[in-house]
Amino acid sequence: MAPSAGVEVQSKFDDVLNLAAERSLHYIQNVHRRNVGPSHAAVTALAGLHEPFPASPCDPSEIIARLDEIGSAATTTNTGGRYFGFVNGGILPTALAAHWLAGAWNQNVALRAMSPIGAELEDVVLGWICEALGLPADCAGGLVSCATTASFTSLVTARQALLERAGWNVAEDGMFGAPPIEVVVGGEAHASVLKALSLAGFGSKRVTIVEADSQGRMRADKLPKLSERTIVCIQAGNVNTGALDPATEICEAAKKQGAWVHVDGAFGLWARVSPKYEHLARGFEQADSWATDAHKWPNAGYDSGVVLVKDGAALRASMGIRAAYLEPGSRREPLHHTPGSSRRARGVELWAAFKSLGRSGLRALIERTCAHAQRFAHGLREAGFEVLNDVVINQVLVSFGVPEMTRKVIERIQEDGTCWCGVTVWQGKTAMRISVSSWATTEADVERSLAAMTRIARECPAK
Repeated sequence: MAPSAGVEVQSKFDDVLNLAAERSLHYIQNVHRRNVGPSHAAVTALAGLHEPFPASPCDPSEIIARLDEIGSAATTTNTGGRYFGFVNGGILPTALAAHWLAGAWNQNVALRAMSPIGAELEDVVLGWICEALGLPADCAGGLVSCATTASFTSLVTARQALLERAGWNVAEDGMFGAPPIEVVVGGEAHASVLKALSLAGFGSKRVTIVEADSQGRMRADKLPKLSERTIVCIQAGNVNTGALDPATEICEAAKKQGAWVHVDGAFGLWARVSPKYEHLARGFEQADSWATDAHKWPNAGYDSGVVLVKDGAALRASMGIRAAYLEPGSRREPLHHTPGSSRRARGVELWAAFKSLGRSGLRALIERTCAHAQRFAHGLREAGFEVLNDVVINQVLVSFGVPEMTRKVIERIQEDGTCWCGVTVWQGKTAMRISVSSWATTEADVERSLAAMTRIARECPAK
């Protein structure tokens, strides 16, 4: 390539990256002025993206401009402070900046030789997470897309370990004719755990369901007979109420029989970081595997799931891959710890997020969002509405009356745009769920959102 051509290519590269940075900054700087949900017109405009596959290249700057013009307007603004739908965290500024840099690096963290920095940061953050959550320091683990994948990884590892004790190598001999494994879940187990069980070959219906209490916690006194070929799935943070299962009692019962305990701790496991809420999450360190999300409470950005397992040999046996060109080194190789091989360097923004927060910052984020949840509950009760759950961490359930009324209020809150909350059904009652997960949420955001909720609920016609 002639030098002039090389300069021209670099100039176009610089132009499109600068344009992307400029447009991104504009979005972030104006996020608090936006309605949280997109307008009907913005969603309708997405139809303009459907076109025949381009016959020839398009100008990079025009692509970014169009993406911003059509796409930014059609986003749900969970980077701001007034998004309370689902358990979606925001993204910390340092984590976003690190994500941009990691994108420029374009690293594949399959093997250490492919990305020394990616593999090293993964080692660092896995150690930090164990330290922050008070889990065994020698846990093996990996970074995956989400808690669903983390639970799948854990359950396949449990299957490997339990069948190996019975003299069966499932990695080599498969499941045909294998000794049966019993699976126990709580009555309010998250759908992602049932999906992971199905993917792992256990089936979502062929499980023993243990009665849950009024807050969705598994009742330890209702546990069935356990054995050395039982997997017990417990929950740290019910997606509706935030309640945490009684881990100490369940783990003690499981250990006596040699059963494997897996924790779905997508968000609630992080309560262990706070001395104020740690008592709710005691006993979870006694489990055998854990699934959590760093894109929820730690606010590291999507997608950022974490799997941790005590039995590293079982994890590597179930997830390892053999190929002549994938000869491993003497140190931990990421691709032998997760279902995927080629994957982006998730550890970069996760490292940046934890580095920017530190233990005190992470604790403050958790305690602040929990306090916001308490304020929502108090304000809604004062306004005369029914809060359906004990608000123990960051989840609030509120009913505005009969199901039709509650759904209408939620619909109008979403249309209003001040904040965004979703609908759920809890123990037969239709409710609005408020999940406070973002570092960006301020007291002013909460008061503004509360005012909008109560105003809209009172304005809604009774029929």
